[in-house]
Order: sequence, then structure tokens, then C-alpha cells
Amino acid sequence: MSTKLIYPDTIVFDLDGTLIDSLPAIRVALNQVLSAEGIIKLTTEEVKEVVGFGAKWMINRVHEDFGQPIKPEKLEILMDRYLNAYMENSVEYTLVYDGVYEVLAELKNAGVRMGICTNKPGLSTRPVLQSLKLDQFFGAIVTEDDVENRKPHRQHVLETIRAVKGDVSKSMFVGDSETDMAAAKNAGIPAICVTYGYCHVPYEDLEVKALLSDFHHLPEVLNKLQVSS
Repeated sequence: MSTKLIYPDTIVFDLDGTLIDSLPAIRVALNQVLSAEGIIKLTTEEVKEVVGFGAKWMINRVHEDFGQPIKPEKLEILMDRYLNAYMENSVEYTLVYDGVYEVLAELKNAGVRMGICTNKPGLSTRPVLQSLKLDQFFGAIVTEDDVENRKPHRQHVLETIRAVKGDVSKSMFVGDSETDMAAAKNAGIPAICVTYGYCHVPYEDLEVKALLSDFHHLPEVLNKLQVSS
């Protein structure tokens, strides 16, 4: 007889780099915008370096790196172009990481409250989750549009927990980047960092409860942390 695993009451998940690999879709959309501005197309590795801080930040940063700073009103125009291009390509170029469907189904069946906390805009988040059939697992999807202060601010994480009617003292965060780990720390909840995503700093520099290289193993890691807490 298998031993029943113990899970936290609530889990807050990051999206890009944690549950889905959106880098190919982001690269296609970003390069469409940059090409129209006379900027050379970026490689996958170059795009990876600017992913994780929000689309506006990414577009602005790339223009600055190429010596073409843009004014706020132009940034809004480019943001609209980017979102349109992203939505056109997101389904075709976005991949769900191995093990995600199975593990999320197991956690949901176990009664775990789950929410997504992402710095992506709602327009480029909810349709993608629906098309990938990931939305069925989550009680709330809290994007950068839904809060005044996005990650790494604690408000974003706490609002996600509140939205799924969770208990902060019984919550955990699962993400892939230094932004996610800082957000969890600021909210006062423990965090697990996956190592296949878009982190920009050495993992040993992060304050985490555990590192996870394979999403299939998340249930066992969660159980181990619950038992030892």
C-alpha cells in the first residue's frame, strides 16, 4: 500500500519557466516587433536573458541595449504590437513542461488550493492557459494587471493566496527565478525553485527550501518539506 503524501494547504505557482516554456513564443513575438524597428533578431539565449520581468520591461530593455531608448507613448504602441504577435503565436510555440498535467491533477484531487501568480499581462495569460487546458487546475490566475504591485512585491503573492481562499501560514511558492524567490520571501512563505526555467542568478544565491529539476518529483518534495516542518 502506497503512503499518502502530505501537501501544503495552498500552492502559488509562477507560470513562464515553471509550468510552461513560453520562450519560443516570446522570441517570435519580440523579434517581430524588433524587426519593424530596425533591430536585429535576438537568439533564444539573448531573449532568455530579458525574460521574467514583464513584457514592457523586456521591450524597453532591448531598445536601450541597442541604443534606441523609447518614450512611454511609443512603448505602449510596441507593447500592443507585441501582445498581438504573441497571441498569434502563443499556442503553436508554447510547451507545457513534462509532468505538469499529471502533478497538477494529483494536487487538485488531493484538495490543494492552487493559484497562478505571474508578471504577464492578463491578455497574454488567460487565453494561453485555456488553450493548453491548464486553467482547470487553478482557483485564481493573478496577473500583473490585477495588482498594484507585481512580483517581487509581497502584494502579488498575498493577493493570489487570498483569491484562492488560502492560509498564508500554510502556503508555499513554486517558481523558477530570482524574482519568484524574492516574492515568496517578501510574502513570508517558503519556496521551491525549479532549475529548468529562466533564472538569471546562481541557484546557490537564492533563499529556497528546495531545488527541483523535474516537475514529476514535486509531490515528493512537497511531502518531504511538510513532514520536516
